[in-house]
Amino acid sequence: MMNQYETVFILTPVLSDPQMKETVEKFKGILTAEGAEIINEESWGLKKLAYPIEKKSTGFYQLFEFKAEPAVMRKLEVAYRRDERVIRFLTVKLDKYAAQYAEKRRNKKANKED
Repeated sequence: MMNQYETVFILTPVLSDPQMKETVEKFKGILTAEGAEIINEESWGLKKLAYPIEKKSTGFYQLFEFKAEPAVMRKLEVAYRRDERVIRFLTVKLDKYAAQYAEKRRNKKANKED
């Protein structure tokens, strides 16, 4: 049974642009290799953190919205924990209302870009 998930992770700010993109592609590759269907991907860029993490006050934020089997989550979160470039991550399972809201948000964002 495929569930819909949303994951946000924060990468350390000391990465160069190519290193950041390579890290994002690594996690995207883990998802696609496990059969997940990526619905939406957003890069929020370098943002100030609410409080310092590992003596860093900024980080690169990245969001993935995807459908996957529950077993995929364990593999993704193990990969997050093993990668020293990830300073924080959060993955949530979207219920039907959250999925509808996420779709509205995507549509609104797409309309703004047009």
